[in-house]
Amino acid sequence: MTGRVAEWQRGRWAGGQLGGRAVGALSRTAVAMLLLSICPSAHPPLLRAQALDRTKVPALPAPPSFRTPAVASAALPNGIRLHVVEMREVPLVHITVSVAGGSRLDGSQPGLATFMANMLDEGAGSRDAASIAGEVAYLGATLSTGASWDATAVTLRAPKRTLEAAIGLLADVVQRPAFLDAEVRRQRDLRLAQLIQQRDQPAALASLAFNALVYPPTHPYHRSPAGDSASTAALDSATVRRFYERTVRPERTTVVVTGDISLTEARALLGRWLGAWRAASGDDAVTPPATNPPSQPAKVYLVDKPGAAQSVIRIGAPGVERSDSAYYTIEVMNTLLGGSFSSRLNTTLRETKGYTYGAGSGFTYRPLPGPFIAQASVRTDVTDSSLVEFFREFKLLRDSLVSPEELERAKAYLALGLAGDFETTGQVAAQLSGLLTHKLPLNYYDQYVPRVMAVTAVDVQQVSRRLILPERFTIVIVGDVEKIRPGVERLGIAPVALVPAPM
Repeated sequence: MTGRVAEWQRGRWAGGQLGGRAVGALSRTAVAMLLLSICPSAHPPLLRAQALDRTKVPALPAPPSFRTPAVASAALPNGIRLHVVEMREVPLVHITVSVAGGSRLDGSQPGLATFMANMLDEGAGSRDAASIAGEVAYLGATLSTGASWDATAVTLRAPKRTLEAAIGLLADVVQRPAFLDAEVRRQRDLRLAQLIQQRDQPAALASLAFNALVYPPTHPYHRSPAGDSASTAALDSATVRRFYERTVRPERTTVVVTGDISLTEARALLGRWLGAWRAASGDDAVTPPATNPPSQPAKVYLVDKPGAAQSVIRIGAPGVERSDSAYYTIEVMNTLLGGSFSSRLNTTLRETKGYTYGAGSGFTYRPLPGPFIAQASVRTDVTDSSLVEFFREFKLLRDSLVSPEELERAKAYLALGLAGDFETTGQVAAQLSGLLTHKLPLNYYDQYVPRVMAVTAVDVQQVSRRLILPERFTIVIVGDVEKIRPGVERLGIAPVALVPAPM
C-alpha cells in the first residue's frame, strides 16, 4: 500500500491516471482524506501540517553535534606532508597540492606569485597548454592552478578509474612547468589588458585603494596580488622560472587528498609520481616578517569616478589573527553585524532604507592578520546617508547588549551551517587546508558548535568594543566626487581627502 500512496502523491495510480484527472487538481484536504481512507498510518505529518500555527516562528532545536572527518597523515621521503580523508560515497578523488608562500614572497615585483602559478598549466613536461587541457578533458578531470596571499596551489579532481593518469599530469604541472617565452608573453599581455579593464571597475578600485591605505608599503598586503602595470610589464620567462625554483619546493609542500581512496593508496600513487621531486639548487625563499601596522585616526578617502551611478564604500582596519582567543565570539559578533543576509547592516541598508542590493562585513583570516571590512555599493545620492547608517550600527553594537533572540539566531546560523561546509570532497579539502594553514588541530571542528553556542551577549559587546573602532577606521569611497563630497564632509565623521585611483 505504501507504493500506491507514493503514486497518489505524484498525481496518478501505478496503473494510470485516476479517471483521467490528476490528484494535483484536488484540494489538499481532499487528498489528505483520500489518503486516510487508503492507509491511515501513511500520512500523519500531512494532516498535522494543517493544524500548524503559522503566526508563531517554529522553535529551533539545539544544533546537532559535529565530528570532523577522520584524517590519516603521512610524509613522503622528500618532505611532502600528506593528509587523506576517505569519502567512499562517490568514485571521485580530490587532490590539493599546496606550497606555502604565495604573494607574500613577491618581494619587489608584486604579482609574480600569481603570474607564476597561472603559468603552471600553460605547458609542462612534454605537453603544451592545449595538450594539457585536452588530456584533462579526456580523463574526465578538472585541473586548476593559482596563488593566494599565502600559498601556491594546484588542484586536481578526477574519477577513480582515471586517477593514476591524472596524477601523472598533475606531477608534470607541479614539477616540470615549461615557462615558454611565447606563453609568458601571451599571459603577460592578457594580464596587462585585465589591469587596464580593472580601472573601470569601481569595486576593484575600492579594494585596491583600501589595502594600499590601511597597510604600509613595507607590508605584503599593501599591494595587489595581481601586481600592477609596471611590475607585469617586466615579467619574462627567466624571472618566472627563478621565482618558481625558489618558492615551489617539496619541503614547503602539503598534499590534501579527499574521496574514494585510502592513505595507503594515496601514499603509493603520490610517492610514485612526486616522491622523486627534489628542490632546485639555490636558496629557499624566506617569508618576510610583518606585523599589523599601528592604528591611525579615522579618515575618509575619496576616489573619483565621474558619472558613477553608485558609490562603492569600504570601511575598516587591520583585523586579528586566526588564533585570537575570542575567535568564536568574533564570528558571532560579525554574523550579527554583517555576516549574514539577516544581519543588521543588510537589514538596515537594503531592507529598511533601500540604499543598496546588499551590505555586509567580515574578518579576513590569514597567517598575517587580514583586514576587517564593512562594505556596500549604494546609490550616489544616498552616499552620506549610508555612512550615517554604517556608523549608527557600529555604535549600537558597541553600546547595547544584543537581544537573546537575535543572539540565538546568529549562533544557530553558524552552528547549523557548519555541516554544509563538509558536503563535497572539495569542501572537505578546503576546510582541512585552512586548518593546516593556520596550524590548528585536525579535529578542531569537533568543538566548534559548543563553543559558538556558549557565546554570550556580554562577550559580543566586549569584543565589539575591542575591534569595532569607528574612530580608527579607514573609509574608502569610489564614486562621483563632485556629487558626494559635500555631503560626506558635512557629516564630520573624519577628515576627507581626495586620492588618485590605484594603477
